[in-house]
Amino acid sequence: MENLPSVDLGLMAEHLAAHEGVINKLFLYESITTLPKLKELLQLQISIMMSHVDVMLKLIDSDNKQSVNVPPLTTYEDVTFQHHFQPLNDYTNKWVTLEAHNTAKCMSEQNYISSLNMKNPNVKKAHSDMALQQAHIQKLYNELISIMNWSFVPHSTIETQYQTYQFYSEVYHE
Repeated sequence: MENLPSVDLGLMAEHLAAHEGVINKLFLYESITTLPKLKELLQLQISIMMSHVDVMLKLIDSDNKQSVNVPPLTTYEDVTFQHHFQPLNDYTNKWVTLEAHNTAKCMSEQNYISSLNMKNPNVKKAHSDMALQQAHIQKLYNELISIMNWSFVPHSTIETQYQTYQFYSEVYHE
């Protein structure tokens, strides 16, 4: 790998420190959960994050002369929620799922914003790909949260939506 811009190296060093904490947290969560699909999803997220660590280490390695790519999601076992679960009154599974969902969201946002600031094209693309993978993990947690009925998303009325449209339509078309 060529000499990296300082911003790229600094952001990856920061990411590696964050990944250490997140991976250990996910291992802990996986050890205390009892919902099989949640365990499976946590294991998937751990595998993806370990892969991201490997990618960053290869990007940082000044002896590496090859282009580095983030392995596609198809590399990992696909997690889908085809089964119908009996909702459990298990608070640990619920809070672990909600917190792991937030972790995936934060990691996705952090990788995406970092990719916008990075200079080296290979480093930039790798972090953009990592952001998309974490967004995929977030989507899988959303599916589990929905199936287990662990959240409520209020929806606006058609009338409120129309009023909002009318207001801003007039603001921008005057």
